[in-house]
Amino acid sequence: MHIDIEKATAREKYNLLIGLVAPRPIAWVTSMDEDGALNAAPFSAYNYLCTDPPIIGMGVMEKGEFVPKDTARNIRRTGEFVVNVVTEDLLHEMNICATDFPPGVNELEMAGLTTAPSTIVKVPRIAQAHAALECREFTTLAVGRSHIILGQVVAMYIEDRFVNPDGPYVLAEELHAIGRMNGLGSYVKTNGAFVQEPRIPYSEWLKGKR
Repeated sequence: MHIDIEKATAREKYNLLIGLVAPRPIAWVTSMDEDGALNAAPFSAYNYLCTDPPIIGMGVMEKGEFVPKDTARNIRRTGEFVVNVVTEDLLHEMNICATDFPPGVNELEMAGLTTAPSTIVKVPRIAQAHAALECREFTTLAVGRSHIILGQVVAMYIEDRFVNPDGPYVLAEELHAIGRMNGLGSYVKTNGAFVQEPRIPYSEWLKGKR
């Protein structure tokens, strides 16, 4: 099947993109408004973009025409947020935070979660999350009905048991982060799913060709 994107509807483009750009990491974002009210929401249009400086990017769609989601509005106004890593043991709680609760409802309380202070930014991390990235807004781009938020990572939290100090390296095969697949509540686990395929040095590739 060949799809002419210019003729596709917004829903068709969404359905196809989330099926092909997968698995996607999930940014479980905590943010605060000017009064200190906390918001928590997951976004799977997310990834790291560069490392020097360390920049992550995420796309946040409007919840209504010209109405930004709480996360985008909070980041725009305060300039800070935290990306909490979603792992298999926190899938259910993360999903609760995706519920469209009425204004004023604390998603973390609904999910039975607590917070812990961050080291640099004012926004707290989720205490039950095994790892988190403290971020400051680098820039925000308004594209169509989405806000593309670039955040500069200013600090990280990782539980000691998930770090090899020699690198340091994250012990990803033990952390068990999950990814988003398509929509409609589809996810993929990483526990027991790692495949090792080392890169081939050019000199070794030449030997193999002979």
